[in-house]
Parts: sequence; structure tokens; C-alpha cells
Amino acid sequence: MSDILYKAINEVQIAQYAFCRFITANDTGKNGSHQAGFYIPKCAAPLLFESVGVKGENKDKLVEVKWQDNFTTNSRFIYYGQGTRNEYRITRFGKNFPFFEEDNVGDLLIIAKQNETYYSGFVLQTDQDIEDFLNYFNLSPDMTNQLINIKQTNASEKLLDLYITELVSTYNDFPETKKMAQLAREIYNKSNKITDIDICINPDLQLLKWIDTEYNLFRNFEEKVYAPIYSVPFTNCQELINFSNSILNRRKSRAGKSLEHHLSIFTINKLEYEEQVITEDNKKPDFIFPNGESYHNICFPTDQLVFLGVKTTCKDRWRQILNEANRIETKYLFTLQQGISKNQLKEMKHEHIKLVVPTSYIKFFNNEFQSEIETLNSFINIVKTKQNNKFIHPI
Repeated sequence: MSDILYKAINEVQIAQYAFCRFITANDTGKNGSHQAGFYIPKCAAPLLFESVGVKGENKDKLVEVKWQDNFTTNSRFIYYGQGTRNEYRITRFGKNFPFFEEDNVGDLLIIAKQNETYYSGFVLQTDQDIEDFLNYFNLSPDMTNQLINIKQTNASEKLLDLYITELVSTYNDFPETKKMAQLAREIYNKSNKITDIDICINPDLQLLKWIDTEYNLFRNFEEKVYAPIYSVPFTNCQELINFSNSILNRRKSRAGKSLEHHLSIFTINKLEYEEQVITEDNKKPDFIFPNGESYHNICFPTDQLVFLGVKTTCKDRWRQILNEANRIETKYLFTLQQGISKNQLKEMKHEHIKLVVPTSYIKFFNNEFQSEIETLNSFINIVKTKQNNKFIHPI
């Protein structure tokens, strides 16, 4: 665990309120936006003010924010309520503020309220730090841009709904990760009366709903399995540390495969694919369409092969897929990353990598590249078009 991540977790745990969100191109001004500072959604208003803003009035307050490298900014919290505006922002970071650069797009911003005029601020920049922070507080990438439920890592949570309660009661231990994802999909689909037709019409939305449901389901399993353990005093500090590490490792293990498991949505869309095909140098791409046999058949047209890598976050890790399937030049990469710097997007384009993200995430990327990013729905349609042109092996 890096020093910055360690400090961020500690500050969030003792905060009155804490908030996190991914930095976007609009924040850095790289989309031509003239808005000042960081936008804060209305659901996170308690982070800034004791009472919500009143339409028709502006209000502000000055605060001190201590950032990760021990520098401070005398910043301003403001609610714009006059005219057509109705929004909260954090402004006044100074000319030399280091986190408004192009490369900060996709970083995770964390703001923690310690008292009415003193706050802690962090910007996590590596995939590992971002994922470890989200895992620690049991957040999915789709659960950012809102207040963090600080108590959820130490106290019991309300049971989500009848289906989750009944399901958890039938298990004595965690299901393995693939089964956990499957159960989450079944619960969500059942409770919301989602059909295969609904999934095919809007796969981007359904995927995010499944991921959030799995996080909720997993938290309930944690409480059932771990409560008998943490309710008894530990005999020494090392026992407590070992127990905490086992919790975090299980969270990492589940989160690391969750997205890949939920992409079973390809089956519902009647796509032919194979996971973990062995390619050159014993590499194992996440998905090859239609399958490994076709990939290794030199007579199979290369333009009908499709590669898809899967990375929950990919600021640092996208290069890992470059040599995973040498026959396929253009490689698709599905991610839940909310924004990537313009420089990295240019480098990806140069390396023939095309991003695939949920529809609602495209707005977090630089305007110049948004039209080149695929949604899950458009990617599925690309593969369907290729597979509708069946290849017939020559006699």
C-alpha cells in the first residue's frame, strides 16, 4: 500500500463526510470548458455546507484543504443558485495546483471533511491505488461521484432486499467469484423483471446494474461470514492485521474478475466467443471472437477475428494487451475507467487500441476522442456484423 493511499484511507475513515470522483477533461479545462474548479453533485452537498443551497441565492465559504504532499490551498466552496444555475463547486486552488494537468484525467479525487473549515484532499493516480481505495470501501467505479459510506467497512449494513436476504441465508460461506456474479445477475433480473430482450436493448445499463448488485450482495456475505469473527476480541495485533488482510484480499480477488464475469452478456446476445485462449508466447487474452480454433487457423480471415481485453481501470495497464494476440491489429479494451488523459488516448490510438466503455461514461473523456470510443452495445453490434458473415473453411 502506497503512503498516499494509506493516508487517504485514514483521513476518510475519521472524516465527517468524504467524497470521491474521477477527474474529467472538463475539470482540467481540456474540453474547452470555462467552469472553475471541481463540480460537486447535489447528493454530496453535505460535504460542503451544513444546509442545502436555496434556488435564487448564491452562497459560499472559505476553507483550508491540505493535500497529499503537505501543501495547502485556501479554497472556496460555492453554491450557484441564481439565474439558470443550480450547482455546487470547489474553486480557488491557485495557479500552481498540480492536479489540473492533462495527465490527471482519470485520476481519483478524494475530499474528506475534518471540520467546518478544514479538509483533506488526495488525488490517486495509479490503477493499483485507485482499485485498492475502491476495494477498501467496497465501492464499484460506478459508485463514485457521491458521498462515501464511511461506516460500511466496520458496521453492519441494512439488508438490501428480500432476495438478497433469502439468498445469503442459504450459504455458510462465500460463493466462488463466478457464482457470485451469476447470483447477482439473477437477483437483479428477477427483482426488476428484466428479460433477455431488455438486456439486448440496453446492455450498457444492465451491465452496470449487475455490477452494483454484486457489490451489495458481496457486502451482505461479508457481514454474515465475518461478523462472528470480528465480534470476538482479537488476542493480539497481528491476528487483527491478518484478519484485515484476508478481507481485503478477498475483495480484490472478487473485484478483479467481476467485470469479466458479467460480460457473459455476450452469450445472451448470441455471440460466439472464447475466454482465455492461449496465443503467442502462452499469452491469454480475455476474449477472442469467435474462438481460439479460428484464431490459430491461418485460413480463417483475420478481419473476422475480434480481440477484447478487460481492465476495470486502465490508466497504467492498457499496454499489457498489446502483444496478447499478434494476428489481430486492432484491439478493443473494455474498461470502467472514467476518463483518460488526451496524451494516453493518442498513444492508444497509435497502438491501434479502441476503448469500449458503458454509454454513460463516454462524457468523461476528451471531446476530441469521444466519437472514437465504442459502447458495449456498439461493440456487440460490430461483432455481430462480423459473425453474420460466416466463414466457410475451404475444401
